[in-house]
Parts: sequence; structure tokens; C-alpha cells
Amino acid sequence: MTETVETGETGRGDGGSGRGFLLFLRDLAVIFLVALLISFLVKTFLIRPFWIPSESMNDTLQVDDRIIVSLLTPTVFAIDRGEVVVFEDPGGWLPEPQQEEETGLVGAIDWFLTFVGLAPEDDHGYLIKRVIGLPGDRVQCCNEFGQLTVNGVPIDEPYLHLDLAGQPASSMSFDVTVPEGHLWVLGDNRNHSGDSRAHMDAPGGGFVPIASVVGRAVLISWPVERWTWLDSYDSSFVGVEPQGAAVARELPLVVPG
Repeated sequence: MTETVETGETGRGDGGSGRGFLLFLRDLAVIFLVALLISFLVKTFLIRPFWIPSESMNDTLQVDDRIIVSLLTPTVFAIDRGEVVVFEDPGGWLPEPQQEEETGLVGAIDWFLTFVGLAPEDDHGYLIKRVIGLPGDRVQCCNEFGQLTVNGVPIDEPYLHLDLAGQPASSMSFDVTVPEGHLWVLGDNRNHSGDSRAHMDAPGGGFVPIASVVGRAVLISWPVERWTWLDSYDSSFVGVEPQGAAVARELPLVVPG
């Protein structure tokens, strides 16, 4: 025997279909709002898209690449050497933005899509570099072979992009010890990157506060032909022993405004 479901309809012609259409619109609106909520939560606590505007991380990242950044680093997972991280400007690393923000309907749509995580962040206020030194590390350049050393161990950097083969890993010599709660970061396009070296004379000494780290770049999502997971090159830092405090694993979530 076939079961029936009571609909509560009285069979008054078009009234039932009209009410059904309104219910359909209501359900569609609920689904849309739930999807936006999920997208916002994912963007706030799990992953976030960003856009690459400069050549400082060539060839690992190229201009106009879109990347996915995991927000679980450093809030859940500790930062490791070799990882590519996005961080807020520690202060004075970036010039004041010259581009005027979109206004009107276009600006509202752009803001909304960015807010819910459906559009990548622009470059205003954020930088992306590779972590070379953790708290307590002594980072030097260069040894007699033109290599960086971390705590006295030479670093092989297969991700490095230099203007000419055989050039040292940095055209600028340095010898720094990373303070507690900070990082030493460098660009892969080493001779064309305004990284920690370029700000050694600034108030922060070129060090990036861990609290300013937004997350770890894990994936190139666009263009399709460049889709790839980003390597942290753990093997490059094998043998490097920690010299100071470990990176804190429990830090407040940095949610850029």
C-alpha cells in the first residue's frame, strides 16, 4: 500500500502553486545564506585566497598567481623553516597604496566577495616570503661557497632564483640572531626581494613577528596550468639544530581586517 503525505492544501487552483513558489524561494535563500556562512567560516578559520602582485618569489610564485593559504599555521601547526608564509606588513615594508578602491556597485561586490572568501585578497598590507630563520636561529650569509648558513649548517636552496648561475645566495652580507617570537624571511627571487635584509636598519630589525603571520601558502590554485602544492623543502634544513625558543603553537588567530 502506497503511503501518502498530507500537504495541507485545499486544492484552490493557483494558490497552492503560488505558495509552493514562495517556499522554493525561501529554501533557496536559506541555502544561499548557509553557503555564505560556511564560506565565511572557512575563510576566517581554515583557508584564504590571495593574489601574487610581484616577482619577489619567482620562480616559485609568479605575478598574477592565485594561492590558497592555510590559516592553521601558526594557530594549530608550528611554523617550520622553508615554509612560504603570508604576513601583515610589520611596519614600513610596503609603500602606501596608490590605487584607489572601487566604489559604487563594483566596489560593494568586490568587498562582499573578498569578505566571504570567494575573491582573493589584494596585496595591500600583506607580504609573502619563505621562512629561513626561527626564534633563536643564527642566520648568516655567505660562506666561502656563497651559501646561507643556519646555526652553522650550510643550506642548499633549490628554490632559489638568481640572476646568474654561481652567484651567492645573497648579494648582501648579514649575520643575525632571530629574537624570540619572530622570524627571518627571504624571497626566492633573492636579488629582487624587499625581505628581512632590506629592513635591518628599520625599528624591527627586519624580523617578522609570528603574531603577524596570516598563514602558510599551500597551493597555487590559478592559473590551472600552474596548479601545484607548495614545497617547504624540509630536506634543505636537515641537520639544523634549534638554538633558541621554539615557535609557539598556540597564538591568537590573526584575522586581517
